[in-house]
Amino acid sequence: MILAASYDVPTNIVFGVVAAGMIYAAIRVVTSKNIVHAAYFLVAVLAGVGVNFLLLQAEFVALTQVLVYIGAIVVLFLFGIMLTRAPLGRADDLDNRQLRPAGVATALLLVVILAYTLIRGFTDTRLTLPEGAGRTTADIGDAIFSTYLIPFELVSMLLTAALIGAIVLARRD
Repeated sequence: MILAASYDVPTNIVFGVVAAGMIYAAIRVVTSKNIVHAAYFLVAVLAGVGVNFLLLQAEFVALTQVLVYIGAIVVLFLFGIMLTRAPLGRADDLDNRQLRPAGVATALLLVVILAYTLIRGFTDTRLTLPEGAGRTTADIGDAIFSTYLIPFELVSMLLTAALIGAIVLARRD
């Protein structure tokens, strides 16, 4: 076990620091003017998710998060960006300044609703799991390849189609 999952002050401090970094990186993903920089900020968000899995003593899931999402999906995004020769920088024809206030208002409304729901729904400070639930690699493998087999395969087909589409778009030139 890499980090203890006891809900004490050091674990909460680590979670708070990681969560703050993830929030900053997530905001930068959608506000970055350079698409490659946005992909790097996405790596930071996904790495933060991996750290959160470590805090929950789910080392296998954390390693899978790093290998699959950071090691494969972000690399796929970067290959897609390079293959399509996406323009870097701000595109003025895609920016609608008139809708920004509505977007900010919608985002704030969603934050308030989510915060209220989370605070009301999760009043306990401890997460209680059944003994041995999802703790072993075999349990996780059984869940992925039995309960979640169809979504797992659909995501893999979607990513393959996205890569093929990027190659087709790049070959037209």
